[in-house]
Amino acid sequence: MSRVESALKSARETKALIIDENSSEKAHALFKEQFPNKPAIIVSDATTFGVLGESITKQFESNGIVQLAPFIYQDPEIYAAYEYVQKLVGALSLHDAIPVAVGSGTINDLTKLAAHLTNRQYMCVATAASMDGYTAFGASITANGAKQTFNCPAPQLCIADIKVLSQAPNKMTAAGYADLFAKITAGADWILADALGIEPIDTTAWSIVQDGLHEALSDPEGIKNGDVNAINKLTEGLMLGGFAMQWSKSSRPASGAEHQFSHLWNMEHHLNNGETVSHGFQVSIGTLAITALYDLVLNTDFGQLDIDAALKQWPTLKQLQSESLQLFKDTDFPEIGLQETTAKYTDHQQLAKQLQILKDNWPKIKADLAKQIVPFEEAKSRLGKVGAPTEPEQIGICRKQLKDTFISAQYIRRRFTVLDLGVRTGYLNQWLNQLFGKGGIWEI
Repeated sequence: MSRVESALKSARETKALIIDENSSEKAHALFKEQFPNKPAIIVSDATTFGVLGESITKQFESNGIVQLAPFIYQDPEIYAAYEYVQKLVGALSLHDAIPVAVGSGTINDLTKLAAHLTNRQYMCVATAASMDGYTAFGASITANGAKQTFNCPAPQLCIADIKVLSQAPNKMTAAGYADLFAKITAGADWILADALGIEPIDTTAWSIVQDGLHEALSDPEGIKNGDVNAINKLTEGLMLGGFAMQWSKSSRPASGAEHQFSHLWNMEHHLNNGETVSHGFQVSIGTLAITALYDLVLNTDFGQLDIDAALKQWPTLKQLQSESLQLFKDTDFPEIGLQETTAKYTDHQQLAKQLQILKDNWPKIKADLAKQIVPFEEAKSRLGKVGAPTEPEQIGICRKQLKDTFISAQYIRRRFTVLDLGVRTGYLNQWLNQLFGKGGIWEI
C-alpha cells in the first residue's frame, strides 16, 4: 500500500485522490462515482479555465453530466479574500450543483469555504503543485483585515494530473516546493511544543507528513525542470500534508512560525513592485528565517539556562496585553495580538515548569531538533535551485522589516513555536542581534 493510499484511510473528508499522468481525463467518471446523479458547476479563474476548466466542461457535457454555466472569476488580481467567497456563495445558493474547483490555491480555498457555507461537498482538480491546501481541512482566507483559517471540509474528490502540473509555470511549482519545505521547520516547532508539554505530537499526523518528507524534497532541480517523477513526489508530499490536517483538524502538522511570517505580511497588505507575493514565496523566506533561528537555538546551551532571569523578564498577562495592543494599534487588525497572546499566555508558575523541562532535557531535545532541521546553507541552496526566493529583498521585504517580523509574528497566532521559545527564555533579542548585527546573515 502506498503512503497516499494509507493516508487516505486517515482522511476524514476526502474519499478519493488520484495523482497520475492524464488523470484529468477521468474526471467525468470520478465525478459520477462520487456524486451520482448530481449536477456540476466548474469554478475557475480566466487562466485556469483555459488551462483545464474548459476541457473538463466539455468532458462532462459529452458524458452526460448536467452542468450549470461555469463560474469564472474575471478579476486578474483575485486572491483568497472573503469578498470573493461571498460572490461564489451567492451563485451556489441558487442551486444544488456540486462545485468543481479547477485551479490552484486561491480557487481551491474560495470554493472550499463557499461549498461549506452552502452545505455541500465539492471536487477539486489541481492545476499546479503550488501549495498543500488542496486536501487540507480549512481554508486560509483574508477577512476583516486578517488572514484567518476558516473551518471547512476538504474536497470529497481531488485529482492531480501530473502532466498538467509538470507544465505549470515554474514559479508556482517552486512555491509548492517551498510550502513543502516549510514542514521541516513546522515539525521542529511541534517537537518543541511536545517536549515542553504544551502540545503533544499526534503520531498519525506526524507520520503522514514527515515520513517521506525528505525524499519528496530531494530533487529540487528535477522539480524546476518539470521532471514527471520529481513533480509526482512533490505533489504526493503536498497532498499528504493536507491529509494530516484533515486528520488532526488543525494546520499544526504543516504550519509553524514560518507560516506566521507569511500570514503577517498578508495582513499588512505587503506587495512587491505593486504585486501580491505568492504564499509559497513568502513561506520560502519565512522558512529560511526560522531555519537561521534554529541554527542559533542548536548552538545555545539551555542546560545552563538561568531560569530566574527568564522569569524576571517575563511580563504579566496585563503587561503583555498592553504590549499587544500597542504593537498593532495603527493596523486594521488592532486586537489580534491581544486575542492570540491571551490565548497562549502562560503564567510565571507554568513558565518555570516549562523552562525546567527545557533545561533538564536539553540534550535529547537538541538531538531531536538537529535530526529534524536542514541547516541554513543547505536549505538556502535547495530553495534557490528550485527557483524560490532566498533573500528577503526578492519579495520586497527589507532587512529591518524582516527583523521586525520575528518580533511581531509570534503575537498573531496562539500556536507555540520557536519564536515563543525565544521570548520565554529571554534569548530572542540576542539571536536577532546575531542575525542582523555585524557579520550576521542579514546584517543591517
